[in-house]
Amino acid sequence: MAVVTDVEVVDLGTTSLRELNQRLHDVAGEEPEPRRWRVVNPNGSHAVACGLDAPLEVEIAGHVGYYCAGMNKRATVRVRGNAGPGLAENMMSGTVVVDGNASQSAGATGRGGLLVVHGDAGARCGISMKGVDIVVRGSIGHLSAFMAQRGALVVCGDAGEALGDSIYETHVYVRGTVASLGADCIEKELEERHLLEVQSLLQRAGCRDVDPFEFRRYGSARQLYNFRIDNAGAY
Repeated sequence: MAVVTDVEVVDLGTTSLRELNQRLHDVAGEEPEPRRWRVVNPNGSHAVACGLDAPLEVEIAGHVGYYCAGMNKRATVRVRGNAGPGLAENMMSGTVVVDGNASQSAGATGRGGLLVVHGDAGARCGISMKGVDIVVRGSIGHLSAFMAQRGALVVCGDAGEALGDSIYETHVYVRGTVASLGADCIEKELEERHLLEVQSLLQRAGCRDVDPFEFRRYGSARQLYNFRIDNAGAY
């Protein structure tokens, strides 16, 4: 079988964003042609490479705005720069990687796949995540993992205030300091199976130099699953 090495280059300085996304949506099948894409001159454009549903490899050479790689399915999207709010929102599968920083709500409501931020992520990282795995090489802002239901959030740096507020069953691992924990979020024992989970995610994210033994685990105290009058003040 021949190895496809050609890269389709799209310049957003001369091509409209609508045309780019339409071309990416038109590619389908398990062996799409072309498979590899490179987007140049994004200049902070919003909604770049959204709604992909094919095993594509998309490299974006520069900074992007709102909702880059939202609803991603099966594709691998890499941003060679920073990303605005809503990065990889509601992603279903595949991989999204940002070499720089990400603004607020990265990975929000994500249902699957892997999101990697090699810089810092802003407030509300991973809110309401429903199965996505998120690895942040740097630190995250306040209210991250708010109402997070499934998946794992691995933070190699520090976490802001109200981490894991009203969390369900998402596993949260933080290497650095935590400003404060949100309602019903507590520190939990880091068991061998959790160490293996952290190690696997760090390897997949390309953070092999980070020691999984340096992390602490946080999760739900399970006091807000059902209403109790004694806990009324926490609702």
